Amino acid sequence: MPALEEPLKKVLGPATAKVMAEHLGLHTVGDLLHHYPRRYEERGQLTHLADLPMDEHVTVVAQVAEARLHTFASAKAPRGKGQRLEVTITDGSGRLRLVFFGAGVHKPHKELLPGTRAMFAGKVSVFNRRLQLAHPAYELLHGDGDGAAETVESWAGALIPIYPATAKLESWKIGKALQTVLPSAQEAVDPLPDSLRDGRGLVSLPEALLKIHRPHTKADIEDARARLKWDEAFVLQVALARRRHADAQLPAVARRPKPDGLLAAFDDRLPFTLTEGQQKVSGEIFADLATEHPMHRLLQGEVGSGKTMVALRAMLAVVDAGGQAAMLAPTEVLAQQHHRSVTEMMGELAEGGMLGGAENATKVVLLTGSMGAAARRQALLDLATGEAGIVIGTHALIEDKVQFHDLGLVVVDEQHRFGVEQRDALRGKGKQPPHLLVMTATPIPRTVAMTVFGDLETSVLDQLPAGRSPIASHVVPAADKPHFLARAWERVREEVANGHQAYVVCPRIGDEEEDPRKAGRRKPASPEDEAEKRPPLAVLDIADQLAKGPLQGLRVEVLHGRMQPDDKDAVMRRFAAGETDVLVATTVIEVGVNVPNATVMVIMDADRFGVSQLHQLRGRVGRGSAPGLCLLVTEMPEASAARQRLNAVASTLDGFELSRIDLEQRREGDVLGQAQSGTRSSLRMLAVIDDEEVIAEARREAAAVVAADPELERLPALRTALDALLDEEREQYLEKG
Repeated sequence: MPALEEPLKKVLGPATAKVMAEHLGLHTVGDLLHHYPRRYEERGQLTHLADLPMDEHVTVVAQVAEARLHTFASAKAPRGKGQRLEVTITDGSGRLRLVFFGAGVHKPHKELLPGTRAMFAGKVSVFNRRLQLAHPAYELLHGDGDGAAETVESWAGALIPIYPATAKLESWKIGKALQTVLPSAQEAVDPLPDSLRDGRGLVSLPEALLKIHRPHTKADIEDARARLKWDEAFVLQVALARRRHADAQLPAVARRPKPDGLLAAFDDRLPFTLTEGQQKVSGEIFADLATEHPMHRLLQGEVGSGKTMVALRAMLAVVDAGGQAAMLAPTEVLAQQHHRSVTEMMGELAEGGMLGGAENATKVVLLTGSMGAAARRQALLDLATGEAGIVIGTHALIEDKVQFHDLGLVVVDEQHRFGVEQRDALRGKGKQPPHLLVMTATPIPRTVAMTVFGDLETSVLDQLPAGRSPIASHVVPAADKPHFLARAWERVREEVANGHQAYVVCPRIGDEEEDPRKAGRRKPASPEDEAEKRPPLAVLDIADQLAKGPLQGLRVEVLHGRMQPDDKDAVMRRFAAGETDVLVATTVIEVGVNVPNATVMVIMDADRFGVSQLHQLRGRVGRGSAPGLCLLVTEMPEASAARQRLNAVASTLDGFELSRIDLEQRREGDVLGQAQSGTRSSLRMLAVIDDEEVIAEARREAAAVVAADPELERLPALRTALDALLDEEREQYLEKG
């Protein structure tokens, strides 16, 4: 068996291997070699105790300043025999308290004497408003003689690697395990082509693994990181380049609009001119549609940038050329809304085969799960005969019963809500693979688009159409300044008095049962903790409080995901018709709900939402001619990271800027989501935002390699690395692209 595929239980013993498998997802020697240090400690210059993160497992190197043993009475030791050891450690930048209780005090009481230096590992918590580590694990660093040098030397000399660790396995134990397997790094097979490695001056893979785990200098770490980033970026980009290459070999029917056909008639009746961005993106799409292999394009555009208009023109071009177009929406509410807005925009051009329909008109049908049997039968018939050129629906479109006469284009709205299998099933409905246009209103930074949607070409709409109003956003600190919240409700009343409507968004529905056992166990905590620990505000509670309190007399309704589809539609219809003043909802309104008369949105517990999600929600107001207002209500204290995030949202309307901030604050794994399906993100060294250049270069190199040798016959090591990346699950994911 190759050394890197050796199971860890053979090398490290079953107990350690079990913890590594369960808590860190590491099973083989190769997995462990790719478990890279998060950072490095230097003996002379240590992690500052002054900036320890809350609730994280940390490893610090510090000196004991003082140690005190307290005895006290407790339930278990009523005669004052309970013992608590408090040790204060310092590293010059700050001080930190360690506490040990009960039987756990004896060993540290003997060993942690003032002046002793050690490595300590544990989870940072707060007690009496001071940071502390309770029962930390520790390893003594004796004196500065040979003994100490040896202890620290075993963690790579002056640079001590600090590994992502768990409560069950401290960083230094992982370090020791790595020393055991490090000799196997010599057998690592190098996936990069020699020409690429030499051309970019990168070290070999065995050398990179050695330097990342046992660096002697900071330059070693830089060399190793530069090399390992390339591995990740390049192998992933080769996988995507092969997808693009395979897609380019597929046949498709070229669809070109007729000069005096449906598209021309539609453009003539538009009451406005398209923005420059819409014209440019339409041009890219029409060029793709005119080729004989399937278009695979991602259309990103801010909320309200006119993506639907661009998609509709693409659908009309395909109908012009004798094909059919299908638009898939993630929810019924959205499918109905798209259907309404498309038929309104098309007017008599959507009345094919009817009295009053224009001569080159087509039929636009809606197909959703909750339609009546008769309407559904008619829609299916219109699709099978080709009478309907455009169909808009939910995943009901994918069912076996649905047959198309000649499916030429599939438009998928809000890609991230749509499973890969579903897209694939719809693509299978065409006689030949149809063209594919994927739309999203979540701005995706260029590098993420290259990494996640790397098999799609990308178009971006970044101008807002004329007539859209700006949205003012403000943070409302409810805990520090309660009168600000009272003013927020006054603003809602003022908007309603002016004939407008409002949304109030909450993170939770409120009909979940709280587990009474948990409720009794809550410890009293500091005000910050209270804001963090209390359950998120709920739609049902807030709607009730508002209707009886600050918004008394207004027409308040609720909307959430657990309501019956008919009830949801009825609520949305009443709101759209202006029969409701205030809609209290969960994030079901995040996508696509279009009520131009709604001008104000209040987001409760705004800190519980992601940056991109807040941006999406905010895009629901200011859709008409009156300016929009978005109020972000939070109880988090001013200095907290959550407040900084909200301030960022309030300060810019640029979704791409916000998605960058979002990415920097979250781990990339969340953002890459499904593309890195499997429990661990395959990106360990590559940071999608910071390594923009590496990703762009890797994409170029990968395209060249695949063009020259699509099957990678001359690069067996790269094939092996690719197979490891594309285990079954991932292979399917990319297959269905």
